[in-house]
Amino acid sequence: RKHMEHMEETKKEISLEESFEKLDEMLNELESPDISLEESFRVYQEGMKLLKQCNETIDRVEKSVLKLNENGELEEF
Repeated sequence: RKHMEHMEETKKEISLEESFEKLDEMLNELESPDISLEESFRVYQEGMKLLKQCNETIDRVEKSVLKLNENGELEEF
């Protein structure tokens, strides 16, 4: 039971704005001359995961908008 609650907790998504801010910070980090190769790989991988989540969120939003269009409830986004 407790495990399921924890799963739902981590499933809460951060907003796209927050994701983009975080990606921006990661880019700055990657551009830093002080970053080690190991650290840059870690940041890069984290960034790719975040990008994937952003894409999934955007796809979901687009699909829900398209559904509304098909029902004629929303004419234009």
